Amino acid sequence: MSGVELIERAALSATASDVLGADAYLLGSPVNLGYLSGALKHFFDQIYYPCRRVTQNRPFGAYLHGNEEATGAVRAIESITTGLGWRRVHPTLVVNGRPSAGEIAACRELGAVVAAHVIGA
Repeated sequence: MSGVELIERAALSATASDVLGADAYLLGSPVNLGYLSGALKHFFDQIYYPCRRVTQNRPFGAYLHGNEEATGAVRAIESITTGLGWRRVHPTLVVNGRPSAGEIAACRELGAVVAAHVIGA
């Protein structure tokens, strides 16, 4: 999308400075044992307090991929981002098993929706 710069960071290398410098967030995680990956949980542990007040109302979207139940992971994303005060702009996308062409398209749409909120479209 024109006018939007995408900066990709692995959860274990993303920092509070990255979060503070971003206008929106697109979060992704595998679902392990029904919960977020340890890497994404570690990310949230590192950025939560330094970013909590400063990043309120910033738009975000999330996608999760697993092979089984993802309810716990969805609940964790909702709980943590609510505490941060982030604004969900699209329902969390959950893909189980091998992604279909439609699910891949839905992931692209998720990114486009988040980008649209950055540019005010």
